[in-house]
Amino acid sequence: MRTFYPEIEPFDTGMLEVGDGQSVYWEISGNPDGKPAVFLHGGPGGDTSPAHRRLFDPEKYRIVLLDQRGSGKSLPHASAADADLTTNTTWHLVADLEELREHLGIERWLVLGGSWGSALALAYAETHPERVSELVLRGIFTLRKSELDWFYEGDGANQLFPDLWESFLAPIPVAERGELIQAYHRRLTNPDPAVHGPAAVAWSTWEASTITLLLRPDVVATFSDPHYATAFARIENHYFINEGFFEEGQLIRDAGVLKHIPGVIVQGRYDACTPPITAWDLHRVWPEAEFVMVPDAGHAFDEPGILSALIEATDKFAQN
Repeated sequence: MRTFYPEIEPFDTGMLEVGDGQSVYWEISGNPDGKPAVFLHGGPGGDTSPAHRRLFDPEKYRIVLLDQRGSGKSLPHASAADADLTTNTTWHLVADLEELREHLGIERWLVLGGSWGSALALAYAETHPERVSELVLRGIFTLRKSELDWFYEGDGANQLFPDLWESFLAPIPVAERGELIQAYHRRLTNPDPAVHGPAAVAWSTWEASTITLLLRPDVVATFSDPHYATAFARIENHYFINEGFFEEGQLIRDAGVLKHIPGVIVQGRYDACTPPITAWDLHRVWPEAEFVMVPDAGHAFDEPGILSALIEATDKFAQN
């Protein structure tokens, strides 16, 4: 069973102005002359952490991390009362990745993304397949209506976690519970902290409480921090209201484009956030990729079986 590489610090960092008044934080660690790889965090609205650097052999990889628009260290942060997400879409993020790749002088890079990061990785790879040397995906999420309904509209995950679901419902009056994503949108876009604050914490806590096979208080504490939760919930909800800025089923429909890109799909059998059916649907369209179903894992990237599979994948591709 593989585990994290040792802790490392970045040797270069910066803020890339990508237009629309947005600046994206990036960092590079590992070997300056190594194989380029970029990590795409989840959410949308999450951020990168030092642990994400440790998915790659630092002697063999030039490891690029970035915080997507509005999140992490990128500016302006979506927790601001006047946050404007108009120019925060999937296709803005795809363009940001290309701009960062060119800025760093990288010809092609391995792309690793989990959860929302898998959706962004697919969108990027399907748009710029010539720029992707390999693709490693975890906890596959493509923002189809069935996926959003499962986790946010009471069409599945609520039956696994009825006690936690009650807390998710709490900020929303009974009359508005027929369309929960819409009801949350009205609150999360309200500039009054007394309105958007509790809604953001409830939204983020629901996700944090259900993404691991066993409840982890440390994950819940991170997600329920008001500053983090506000940006996270606002950006996620903005993307979900807009169906990821995709046509229904687009990412899986177009996955045939990836047939010449070496890939690995890693999925937790008991992932309640992004159920295995989506990973399986992707696998059927992209059979050339290795498919790894981890039998004793949920959604989180650092659950032992998932972590091991991810590092085995990056180790394998380090030789290419």
